[in-house]
Amino acid sequence: MSDGTMSDERKLSAPTRPPAGRNLARKLAPALWSLASLAIFVGLWELAWWRGWANPLLLPPPHIFLANLPDQFRFFDPNGQRAGALSQGGSFWSVLGVIGWTSLRVTAGLGLGFIMSLGIGLAIRYFRIFGNLMLPMVTMLAPISPVAWIPVAVFVFGIGNPPAIFLVFIAIFFVMTLATLSLIDSVPKNYIQLAKIMGCSKRQIYRHVILPAILPDLFVTLRMNLFAAWMVVLIAEAVGVGSGLGQVTMLARNTFNASLVFFTMTLIGITGFAFDQALRYVQRKVLWWVGPSPVGGV
Repeated sequence: MSDGTMSDERKLSAPTRPPAGRNLARKLAPALWSLASLAIFVGLWELAWWRGWANPLLLPPPHIFLANLPDQFRFFDPNGQRAGALSQGGSFWSVLGVIGWTSLRVTAGLGLGFIMSLGIGLAIRYFRIFGNLMLPMVTMLAPISPVAWIPVAVFVFGIGNPPAIFLVFIAIFFVMTLATLSLIDSVPKNYIQLAKIMGCSKRQIYRHVILPAILPDLFVTLRMNLFAAWMVVLIAEAVGVGSGLGQVTMLARNTFNASLVFFTMTLIGITGFAFDQALRYVQRKVLWWVGPSPVGGV
């Protein structure tokens, strides 16, 4: 065989790489689609204002409530201690400080709720007596709305971060615990039978068969409950914390400041979107063997 023939065969067998421009376009496509989706929403809103369909005092379009940012910034206390119009003008950093305090409460409640629900769910199925005692209690408390827990949170934890974190924890704990039980029960029986045939103990089956099988779907459930956690923390901040994005929203409502309402709503939407993207990133890294999430998104 000649050298030329071997070289041609190497070229044919070598994997073809897509052009660099195509790779860049594929990476940027999700962000571009997100911007297009946001542009449609903003465009329809601006069109409603321009045509006179929306009252600018009640539904100010983005170009109005984003026009005077320093005036909006002064409602954000960078220390997260209180909400209200500051005597001196706020800054971009004060807004980031308030977002950081709210994000901290969501992260703490979400992480605590995920870990506790996973542990309790596994323990209910692992220990029969514990399950018989705990499952009726979880089922009985699950239908109670997190809003109904607000007085309990204030009575027990007082004012500050703990009641907000507790309410976020309550918002996801019961749902995630019941989801964990459902996922454990849906693990294919042949997986467990095969592990038993290979001599695995009960502990090994739970650790190496059941836990890896339920984690992907459980993580998707966590992402779907993230938005519920954000709704609850805003209510908690408005009632029992005295600071954060929820308190600023309540202040804007009480003073009929529509521009501040929509500015705060914009911050909440952007922060919630960033949280979802961060969870998707963690999901890809932790559950690397599963691949991309089946839940849509960018």
